[in-house]
Amino acid sequence: MDRRSFLSSAAIGATASALAAPAIAQEKPQITWRLSSSFPNSLPALYGNSQELGKRVAEATDGAFQIQSFSAGEIVGGLQGADAAAAGTVEVAHFPTYYNWGKDPVWAIPTALPFGLSARGMNAWMRNGGGNDMFNAFLSDKGLIGFPGGNTGAQMGGWFRKEINTVDDLKGLKFRVGGFAGAILKRLGVVPQQISGGDIYAALEKGTIDATEFVGPYDDQKLGFVKVAPYYYYPGWWEGGAMVHFLFNKAAYEGLPDQYKSLLQTVCQSVNANMLETYDYENSKALRTLLAEGAQLRPFSQEIMQACFETSKEVYAEISAENETFKKMYDSLRAFENEYYLWTQVAEYNYDTFMMVQQRQGTL
Repeated sequence: MDRRSFLSSAAIGATASALAAPAIAQEKPQITWRLSSSFPNSLPALYGNSQELGKRVAEATDGAFQIQSFSAGEIVGGLQGADAAAAGTVEVAHFPTYYNWGKDPVWAIPTALPFGLSARGMNAWMRNGGGNDMFNAFLSDKGLIGFPGGNTGAQMGGWFRKEINTVDDLKGLKFRVGGFAGAILKRLGVVPQQISGGDIYAALEKGTIDATEFVGPYDDQKLGFVKVAPYYYYPGWWEGGAMVHFLFNKAAYEGLPDQYKSLLQTVCQSVNANMLETYDYENSKALRTLLAEGAQLRPFSQEIMQACFETSKEVYAEISAENETFKKMYDSLRAFENEYYLWTQVAEYNYDTFMMVQQRQGTL
């Protein structure tokens, strides 16, 4: 190639680059959002999942789309995230929606209903069974749009100062219990308390409450509950697969380019999986630590489990008779639950049971 041809080609290339640059810039507009988490930054699986959202979105956009996370209390309290996102105080909340169940019991369903689905079942129903579509229809007049943003798996039943063996032992118990479970336990004599994560230890230490549930070993060990309430009960029947949502300000979300909307949905799905993977890896190690620190494992008695199950069905029937949206979502969830547990008792249950026997026998 002679010098003149080379220079002409270079000029054309430079012109093309100059023309292309503004188009590329338009495809990746600079956007900075704020996210309010419902959790303290001392909990890496919960608070850390909100940071994962920002990290993955920034990496996918070469830093053009930034989402900065703030822990509970930095902008608003842990229970106010959804309101802050709806008002535009922040663009995103990482929020267990059952914190709002007192406004409308429908809010409880996307996190967990007592005796609801496991984590895998919840993910399947929300994504493939229409659960999240129904939730977003519910949110449509509230200035929000939501996508699953993490699942803890089956939670523990909590930390108690004394042993709880019968239904009578529940009477008068001041129990920090999140979401919808309090309405059920109240009928059995419990005095439910709703306290955000960062404030629980102080309330338990001072005796303001008699017991607390939070999540499971990985988080509970960090929060130090074993020091003041040694009896560690299981299972947390009110949170068989508790889901946290990313709730986006609807106007802010709809104002995004289509590629950013698609990216957010994809990243939410990956971050949703990230939380459960973290808990599945960490909980066993943390439980061993808690036992060494004095935790005393106790199962809820069958008397307590059955009483709570029957009471939950009574509550759901009453709410369904008055709340059409709740009934629609609850009926959908229950129909899938019947199918899901029909299937899981065939292969999953038998395989897991066999492997658990091997673990107990020390043959793994």
